[in-house]
Amino acid sequence: MPLPEVKLTLRYEDRYLSEKWNDREADKVVVRTDTHFQKYTISILISEEQIGRVQLKIDDHWVELPTYKLTVTDNKTEEIKTFQVTRDFLTFKNENTQKSIFSFFGIKRFDKTTFLYENIAFEPEKDSIESFELSRYRKLSSDSLSYQFRSGDKNLLIYAGGLENFVKPTDIDSYFIVVDKSEGQSFIGDISYREKMLKLTPKVTLQVVKRTKTAKEFSFDEKGKVQKLIYL
Repeated sequence: MPLPEVKLTLRYEDRYLSEKWNDREADKVVVRTDTHFQKYTISILISEEQIGRVQLKIDDHWVELPTYKLTVTDNKTEEIKTFQVTRDFLTFKNENTQKSIFSFFGIKRFDKTTFLYENIAFEPEKDSIESFELSRYRKLSSDSLSYQFRSGDKNLLIYAGGLENFVKPTDIDSYFIVVDKSEGQSFIGDISYREKMLKLTPKVTLQVVKRTKTAKEFSFDEKGKVQKLIYL
């Protein structure tokens, strides 16, 4: 549970240590009262706005995925930063090769191979936006950062960092990957900066906006470019 930061509201009250009027100015003290607690929150919003593309290696193949706008802010600095995040969770389904007429002569370079992936993406079911609470505080290493969130029986992960050793935890239903030119280091740096400014352990919340339509399958060519999006 996040620790509250003590925020002091000062109410000044003159009290005197001496009963003699002549000594009161020398013996006057200030009493500070009215203390209350202030909790700070880091808020993460994943929108439906597509803002770019990124190539990721999935099942030994490089594929191109759309990226969406992720916004981070907090209620102390009120600074807003924007990042790119993936929203599609792909698993390899099958491979299909369309042979050209030259393949009968042993020439294979004109054959076209496509790779089909199933998309098991998370989308809010009932409302256009769904909120999540932190189920486990952030896991930070020298080159990666991850948050685990929960809403009901749904468990989501936000991950930033190198993907070579990334393995989806077994209790996670779906995940989002923060991407940039330095393997998510800008996101990690921003979170570290906010934690330093907030001083104490902040509360972290996640909101996910529902997309108007979500592809159920992705078809890629040999270079990882999207050939077709299939909506079921």
